[in-house]
Amino acid sequence: MVDNPSQVNNSAAKSSQLNSSQLNSDYQEQGYFVIRAYFNAAEIAALREVVLKFHQLWQQDNAEFYKEIAFNSSLITGSQYLGTDDRVKLFNFISSKKMMAVVDSVITDKAAFMNTQLFFNPINPELKDFWHRDCQYDHDVDVQKIVIHETQVLHLRVPLFDELGMELVPGTHKRWDSEEEFNVRQEEQGRLSNESLSTGKQIKLAAGDLLVFSADMIHRGLYGMDRLALDILVFDTTGDFADYVDDDCLPDSSMLDKIEYPRLFINTLELKSQA
Repeated sequence: MVDNPSQVNNSAAKSSQLNSSQLNSDYQEQGYFVIRAYFNAAEIAALREVVLKFHQLWQQDNAEFYKEIAFNSSLITGSQYLGTDDRVKLFNFISSKKMMAVVDSVITDKAAFMNTQLFFNPINPELKDFWHRDCQYDHDVDVQKIVIHETQVLHLRVPLFDELGMELVPGTHKRWDSEEEFNVRQEEQGRLSNESLSTGKQIKLAAGDLLVFSADMIHRGLYGMDRLALDILVFDTTGDFADYVDDDCLPDSSMLDKIEYPRLFINTLELKSQA
């Protein structure tokens, strides 16, 4: 894994320095990798400024939800809370050469943009960090067993502050749960989804790191510290995910002209035009 022992640690990392085959190998084997200090302080500061603007407006507009049950938000690139200039800044970060070098190392054919999410600490102290696979929210158990071998959805997590990070179960992007994992994740046999798993591996993250992991592996975010992480979701265009994409979160034609490397968004727009 890039995290260890073949960890990439580039305070001034350039996409040309990445070993794409190693990243691909790490992802195929473990379901994740980490690139330490991939983004410099200036890049994170600029991203943080835009994201905090979204977050503050979103909190005001969703005060009760935020207070009671929220631990994340989505549609950050949409038009509800950010103006055109800020949206273009986000689009340029998401599709930058640095980001696309990592995306292309895993999705080697044709990648497309799905969504963005923002993860933060819940206000409600009763909310606990919980194990899950993303696919469990769309499919029953029998279908989950199939889709983990078919889908290719990536989370690219960019922490905006130092945080406790994530806990992942390596290899579960390609295998089904053990009895312990299933009972905890699904809260069967008296187990709870926030219990520790013997197979879990904690990945502590610092501002500027980049964590890439499979959406369908068993994972959980860890609450605490100054948690505020931007997740970019990307999918393989051979997958049937176009309907998951909110039109408002994509750039319009005038914005596309201002995006330096718009390929990721053009691929999504083409898919949606064919749907």
